[in-house]
Amino acid sequence: MTINKTASSYLLLTALVFSFAGCQEAKSPIPKDDATAANTAADSDEGLTEPEASEQSEDTETTDTRTEKVAPVVADENAVPEKSTATDEGTASNKVMLGSPELTAGIPGSGPVTMEEIKVWLDDPKNHEVLEIELPLGLNAGAGQIKGLEENPLTRAKIELGRQLYFDPRLSSDTSVSCASCHHPDEGFAKKTQFGEGIGGQKGGRNSPASYNRILSDAQFWDGRAASLEEQAKGPIQNPIEMGNTHEACVECLKAVPAYELQINKIFGEFSIDAVAKAIASFERALVTGPSPFDYYDRFSRMEQLDPDELKEDDPELYATYVTAKADAEAHPMSESAKRGKEIFFGVKGGCTACHVGPNLTDEKYHNLGVGMDKEKPDIGREEVTKDEKDRGAFKTPTIRNVALTPPYMHDGSQKTLLEVVEWYDKGGHTNPHLSDKIKKLNLTDQEKADLVAFMEACTGEFPKVETERLPE
Repeated sequence: MTINKTASSYLLLTALVFSFAGCQEAKSPIPKDDATAANTAADSDEGLTEPEASEQSEDTETTDTRTEKVAPVVADENAVPEKSTATDEGTASNKVMLGSPELTAGIPGSGPVTMEEIKVWLDDPKNHEVLEIELPLGLNAGAGQIKGLEENPLTRAKIELGRQLYFDPRLSSDTSVSCASCHHPDEGFAKKTQFGEGIGGQKGGRNSPASYNRILSDAQFWDGRAASLEEQAKGPIQNPIEMGNTHEACVECLKAVPAYELQINKIFGEFSIDAVAKAIASFERALVTGPSPFDYYDRFSRMEQLDPDELKEDDPELYATYVTAKADAEAHPMSESAKRGKEIFFGVKGGCTACHVGPNLTDEKYHNLGVGMDKEKPDIGREEVTKDEKDRGAFKTPTIRNVALTPPYMHDGSQKTLLEVVEWYDKGGHTNPHLSDKIKKLNLTDQEKADLVAFMEACTGEFPKVETERLPE
């Protein structure tokens, strides 16, 4: 290999690295496979548009036209490449890959988490060390976009406490609704109902957003009214048609659970609604999507033109990277339809990256697509926050990652499948005075529409393994 080829190889490797009320007796935790519990309340205030619902929960559009070929929601522990978290002594290290099941699989054991188990857990100094985190392939290019860790550093103890609180219906006034009621791992960390559902079966007017990959986002909810994930976590608790509680009553209820009192005081120094919110936000930041067929294909396509024989002789390190990338791409193949869809998505034909851009395939901004604007009283979206008429009907761009697992779509859940979503964009949305200038008629063929859907399905990665049922006694 010539010096120029070697230099080019190192430049390529560098590019690869940087690419993309009263507290009643608690009910049993939500069954892991209960994907149809319509009577459980939503913690996603997303569905609400009334003034009282200003503390709702939203952040990405729950969309989907999942087919049988889409990967299962819960990941195999070995599916996501992980950085080792063991030292020579066999104890946990503070260096960890997000998505690693060790962070979300709960305190080891079975049945309710006991006080003895929690004391042992809290006595281990490693569980209080600030974690040095890495993101999985695909999201790792967004390391510089990570939000909230300076104010609320991640530790194993915080994540585990947040996991318990996330699945615990004792946060709601009648102990029937948890965060997971509308953001459950079995439903893509979202809810497959059109609108969020709260205590007493009350429904809002917005679809429950997905709660994964929030570590790359600051403002939350469809309209961005919560400035942080911590602020968002508090909203549904006191929303009258979600958890229907007050922050004060929620804190008193949780204080009556010895395990929570012990953990919160140990981890945060005081028991408050802010501590509860910080714990939940920590757990949600650990919920990230693993590499998808698109990520594996994209990585190898950047190296495909290299000569493996020359690499093997002149650059063993880059050769090893090449071999791994090739094997991963072959083990997680993209269909030819998905490859064509990728070209449409990133090309002028589709123009999807006008909004769906970056490692998480979202610009985290707000756009009027015309959805719901033909109603007599349309949801004004972002305008409710900014009080600026130009933001009327604008809602936050959802991530495309794992979107195939989170139907229905759009802020109002009006689109039932990904194909319906593509057809909405194809016709140029719904004309209204505030329609985004990024929305244009696409004039796609039926095959091109199917290819776009195939590409979005190829953006499906594994979720971390999450323990959903081990809660404090």
